[in-house]
Amino acid sequence: MKLSIGIVGLPNVGKSTLFKLLTKQNILIANYPFATIDPNVGVVPVADERLGTLAKLSNSKKVIPAVVEFYDIAGLVKGANKGEGLGNQFLSHIRECQAIVVVLRVFADSTVVHVEQSVDPVRDMEIINAELALKDLETVEKRFKKLEGEARTGDKHAAKSFEVLKEVKKSLEAGEAIVNFRNEEIVLELALLSAKRRFYLLNGEQEEVSEALKAKIKERGEDYIVANVALADEFPELTRKAYEVLGLISFFTTGEDETRAWTITRGDKAPQAAGVIHTDFEKNFIRAEVVSYDALVAAGGWNKAKEKGLLRLEGKDYVVQDGDVIVVRHG
Repeated sequence: MKLSIGIVGLPNVGKSTLFKLLTKQNILIANYPFATIDPNVGVVPVADERLGTLAKLSNSKKVIPAVVEFYDIAGLVKGANKGEGLGNQFLSHIRECQAIVVVLRVFADSTVVHVEQSVDPVRDMEIINAELALKDLETVEKRFKKLEGEARTGDKHAAKSFEVLKEVKKSLEAGEAIVNFRNEEIVLELALLSAKRRFYLLNGEQEEVSEALKAKIKERGEDYIVANVALADEFPELTRKAYEVLGLISFFTTGEDETRAWTITRGDKAPQAAGVIHTDFEKNFIRAEVVSYDALVAAGGWNKAKEKGLLRLEGKDYVVQDGDVIVVRHG
């Protein structure tokens, strides 16, 4: 599973600086709107100290971390859903991402121009959420009439999708969140922007974050982290927060050739985890040999863990846990 996250925000809030910090890439950073016209894409390893420990135990030749693909998406402005700025391009790039980190400027610096002429992160958050919702409404309305016609013919699948879309349309028009519909088939098919999981990066210092902003984020059932992007040297907590928000975990494979981290969704069973390694492993799954990271390290390696009876044979119904070290047996 490749995790992709779009970095979204108004112009000049610190998106490109964040991207450079994450990826160590030398991209254009400029103090004016639309310095980033096409999305810059950077692949960032997920910091996990467990990998190094496992690699030492196995004398691995290679260490392969899980990765997150970050898209630095050019600044949204009011009216982006109608093509203001370079809106339609930007919004289509967001559609390709699995999740969104919204960068909100809380820092005060008169030398950095704000596209809305003042620093007001609550207003900026509302602009971004409104633009995403308006674009979704346009997408929904295009499908709505077609589905309505199909539902009238007695197509049960179309009828169900139409009922879901009717509720989604109502929520978008009322400015309400549509996260409760995020796993519905029609919402996934349309890749609705407002249904994507998101969290906020508040760019500035803790004392610059207002209670009103915290309350607004909490009201939406979302989360945030605070960091002064300009002063940071590295930013591993962003990938960790992304995993938390998306409900992702890591399991490991280890041996002399390589030690590797694999990304799955919390709750996935052993065959699904095996399928992340190779699709044939899921189809031909027999069982998995499993030991927890802590037990393996405490034992001093795979063979010693086996001698101590710490390895478990798990079948198709086993729910993989974060930190499991696995060998897949398949046909």
